[in-house]
Amino acid sequence: MINRTNPKQISIEDLGWNFEQKLDPNNPWVRLADRIPWDEFRKIYHKKLKKKGRPSKEARLVIGAMIIKYKKGMPDEEVIPEIQMNPYYQYFVGLKAFTHKPIFDPSLFVTLRKRMGLKLFERLHQVFIDEVTAIEKQEKQEKQATASQDCSKKIDDDNDESGSSGNHGQLIIDAVVALQEIKYPTDLNLLNDAREHTERLIDQLWQPASGVRKPRTYRHIARKEYLTMVKKKGKPHNQLRGALRGQLHYLRRNIKTIRQLLDKSNGDTLPFSQQDQKLFWAVQELYRQQRIMYEIQQKSIADRIVHLRQPHVRPIVRGKAGRDTEFGSKLSCSLVDKYVYLDHLDWNAFNESGDLINQVELYKERFGFYPESVLVDNIYRSRKNRQKLKSLGIRFCGKRLGRPPKLTPAQKRAINKELAQRNRIEGKFGEGKRKYQLDCVKAKTRATSESWVASVLFVMNLSAWLRADIILSFFRSAKQALKALFGVVNELHTAQIAVLYG
Repeated sequence: MINRTNPKQISIEDLGWNFEQKLDPNNPWVRLADRIPWDEFRKIYHKKLKKKGRPSKEARLVIGAMIIKYKKGMPDEEVIPEIQMNPYYQYFVGLKAFTHKPIFDPSLFVTLRKRMGLKLFERLHQVFIDEVTAIEKQEKQEKQATASQDCSKKIDDDNDESGSSGNHGQLIIDAVVALQEIKYPTDLNLLNDAREHTERLIDQLWQPASGVRKPRTYRHIARKEYLTMVKKKGKPHNQLRGALRGQLHYLRRNIKTIRQLLDKSNGDTLPFSQQDQKLFWAVQELYRQQRIMYEIQQKSIADRIVHLRQPHVRPIVRGKAGRDTEFGSKLSCSLVDKYVYLDHLDWNAFNESGDLINQVELYKERFGFYPESVLVDNIYRSRKNRQKLKSLGIRFCGKRLGRPPKLTPAQKRAINKELAQRNRIEGKFGEGKRKYQLDCVKAKTRATSESWVASVLFVMNLSAWLRADIILSFFRSAKQALKALFGVVNELHTAQIAVLYG
């Protein structure tokens, strides 16, 4: 049967809405907001603020909006409208009542990333981990206290035997690259972009009222030569070198012209903005690097610039399938239980095996003891790392150096099963890239990009705790339901016996 309804659109005033209806206390945003230590977050955030000036936004409002942004993977300009429409978001950021007004301008996110930085997010992360770890430990102690004395004694004996060496836990270590959102760099494209920027700077410096003829840039000829080359499907080596030589010539001429115009300019300050000053420095350094690589006919040079607006980004050769070189910051991370820690961030390529000992020491600083075992990739399995871990009483999980020993099938299965646990950190990296934009960092400066990476890992750990808490609550509810069901069954069984044997 067809359900016929009025096709006319109702007005917003006719839409039924019960404003007295309460929010669901089991909503994930409500549960997360109730567990986050907002007071501790407020103290950490206020240390970054100046004592004078305009009143700042509330710490919970700012940090909550950042968490929503990275957890949902939304652009800056879409976060504020989403908060305006969702009452759970407004509760999470600490608003006292539902409002349709924007909490702040989306452009403030850039300032917040500059202000908060990498270290502040690390402190927030550590405070949250300490909070949830203390609560979990307290719940475990209460559970053991309710058990019988014999069972408690048995549990204590087992814990003493497992921790006789003083080391506890498992540490999983690996490295990953947080990819920047930049166009794939080629020498010809970089030189063309630099040439176009210098032409814009020349137009900005030249003053028509001065009566001086505008310097020649040959921009139309240079543009035509560039397009002729890039439109070719096949680029022969000699033709490509000719195109590079031409772009280098045009760029050198423009840089010389800019320097001459700067010498003739009046005043003590440069006529450029701070952004254009940095850009002109990057253009000059790019020209120097490209000229050297052209003369020696090589494709690599130290501190190579691959993006003019982000000169801090470096190419990092990883050898991954489908992507031999990645562009971004390289991270050394460690996974403990379900939480990921950022131990080392660098914009230059480095050998992650050199971070192993430092990451083990960081583990001791966080938890007060060394790990019982370490799971790593093959690149970490050097003789130096093995000897150091052995001296600390830490078991190194992995293949031995030299000739492999003869093992039974059962021993091989046990070793492979243990090594397969390292896939957990690979899954965390995949989660960060797939859900939290770790493979598309859209921040432009070094500081904001580092803040972006730290906030992604921070939100990942919040989500990991939330998933575990929801699963634990489900099992608790199921356990209580089963207890109630067994109680009802026992009562019915007792009543049946009473009736039969009266």
